[in-house]
Amino acid sequence: MTQLDDRPQAPRAGDTVGGAPDGGVRAKGLGGNSVGLMGSAVIGISTVAPVYCLTSTLGSTAGEVGLAMPAVFIAGFLPMLLVAFAYRELNKAMPDCGTSFTWTVKAFGPRIGWMCGWGLVIATIIVLSNLAGVATSYFWLLAGEITGNDSVAALDDNKAVHILTCLALIAAATAISYRGMTATKGVQYALVGLQLVVLAVFVVMAFQKAGSAQFPLSQDFSWSWLNPFAVKSFSSFTAGLSLAIFIYWGWDACLAANEETTGSDKTPGRAALIAMVVLVGSYLATAVAAQMVVGAGTKGLGLANPDTSDNVFAVLAGPVMGPTLGILLFVAVLASAAASLQTTFIPVARTVLAMSSYEALPPSFARVHPRFKTPGRATVTAGVATAVFYTVMTLVSEHVLVDTIYALGLMICFYYALTAFACTWYFRHELFASVRDFVFKALLPVLGGVLLTGVFAKTLIDMWNPAYGSGSSVFGVGSVFVIGVGLLLLGVVIMLVMGRTSPAFFRGEVLKRDTPALVVED
Repeated sequence: MTQLDDRPQAPRAGDTVGGAPDGGVRAKGLGGNSVGLMGSAVIGISTVAPVYCLTSTLGSTAGEVGLAMPAVFIAGFLPMLLVAFAYRELNKAMPDCGTSFTWTVKAFGPRIGWMCGWGLVIATIIVLSNLAGVATSYFWLLAGEITGNDSVAALDDNKAVHILTCLALIAAATAISYRGMTATKGVQYALVGLQLVVLAVFVVMAFQKAGSAQFPLSQDFSWSWLNPFAVKSFSSFTAGLSLAIFIYWGWDACLAANEETTGSDKTPGRAALIAMVVLVGSYLATAVAAQMVVGAGTKGLGLANPDTSDNVFAVLAGPVMGPTLGILLFVAVLASAAASLQTTFIPVARTVLAMSSYEALPPSFARVHPRFKTPGRATVTAGVATAVFYTVMTLVSEHVLVDTIYALGLMICFYYALTAFACTWYFRHELFASVRDFVFKALLPVLGGVLLTGVFAKTLIDMWNPAYGSGSSVFGVGSVFVIGVGLLLLGVVIMLVMGRTSPAFFRGEVLKRDTPALVVED
């Protein structure tokens, strides 16, 4: 048996831009061989920002599913793992920094591909804005702890101070990302290491103090915590699952840096799997430890207390770790948000770069800095968009952090599911060439795509209710629905405009839809 494949071979970073006149993938001029396996895994973990994700979602998830939170974290991990296999297979065939955008165009055509790229871009903007918000809050909390002055910490409650600080952090992260992949490599290693070490200390101390008189809400561990059927309703389960999916989002940043990675066809996929294993282990340990020490109730230090559920480490740091070590948890959250704020520019800037390179966006975004080898214009634009989005949403809604995180789950399910289905459709002529091909190119991706589509549909229905998320509404419709669906529709409008200004792409002449050739007998 031989594999006949006349597709244009995927270029490596450094190849001539525009060197694929036949509609194949193109190199973009990014700096090749800048990142290895460990560096790529660190990018994935840093982009996810595990400590930030936990402080933002432990309380919200507990409020939805109670003590079954560990089970929901596992349930959220499974579709992510299944989709990761789809990413790995597609990256082997086409290591292109456009990832989901490029791959879905090749599988389904320009319009579906464009919307998939938009889903990734807008999801990243939402995450960047929330990262900046959490980093700002912990900056002032930490300043208050260090100075011992409550009025300093209270500056975060001043909307003008909060927004200005947030904008300064976004500007700093944009400037660092503009300088390239290797500009802060050592810093990223240190910040990711700090997060994981402090999280481990928190887990150990929570286990030690669980059941003590200091924590009357402590719970004994139960295996039922790992049972997803213990959740009170399917709506609660899907709401919790949407949040659980959010806390794994970002691992695909490993793939977005593929043109800059050593061994671009294999290394990013391996790095993504390493990152996900580290993440699920950290999340399960923290969820179990937190529930054992304070429970999942709505009173006092309980995780689901609505007054503290959107930032649980702010109230648990001192009681669990003590006044001195508790400051380290503040530092870890700040480091987590700040580090992720920088690395999260990777997927959005490179997706915009790819979309521009293939004429799906204005050509100015395809410019790569001659010295830093980064998508400079795309990076700066992402920074400006993040700043505007966060400022507007903060002024409009006091519950922007909670509602945008819930809306983010919709975006993530949207573009991950499309990418999973794109894998199976792209490789459809070779699915039965071997057992391996069937499992990794058909069975696992389709299963992951179906699961995420189910979550997308159920979430879409549930978020119409104003009670979903923070409880706020717009003209009687849940604000989460307005944010999520409104941003997707905005993408449709922009796509229609681009269809008029870049007709060649939308006619399929720039990045052609194709599939591998059939497997035939010699």
